[in-house]
Amino acid sequence: MKAIYPGSFDPITYGHIDIIKRASKVFDDFTVVLMNNLRKKPLFSVEERLYMIKESLSGMNINVDIHDGLLVQYVKQNNVKIAIRGLRAVGDFEYEFEMALANREMCPSLEMIYFMTDIKYLFLSSSMVKEIAQFGGELKEWVPPIVEKQLREKFQKL
Repeated sequence: MKAIYPGSFDPITYGHIDIIKRASKVFDDFTVVLMNNLRKKPLFSVEERLYMIKESLSGMNINVDIHDGLLVQYVKQNNVKIAIRGLRAVGDFEYEFEMALANREMCPSLEMIYFMTDIKYLFLSSSMVKEIAQFGGELKEWVPPIVEKQLREKFQKL
């Protein structure tokens, strides 16, 4: 069965990777889709995020793709029926619930499946990782080495 895991991954964290590993065991055709959301102001370019995703997932049987536009456009173009999302806390649920309803309205055939995050990543977000990196904090527990390296380099330039 085919499924995707869409996200902006700015940057990818061990929380994302936990969801990817678990979901890829459930679905035999699994793709991480880097969504280029023009509304967000990412720290990393699409190319930088794609590089970090591919490096972080190397050795895993995971497809990676990029999409500019709405999730429902991607699923229709690629004949996808299942999108995976991760949930950490109540705030995530409220946001994801609203998005699921909007996506269902636009694409009734799309099913959203939610994976609860591992408890050790309950508080982890890309925003938090960026803030820690900006002030020189420790990152090795939350991001792969390539991501830590890219974060350090990015903040040295800013």
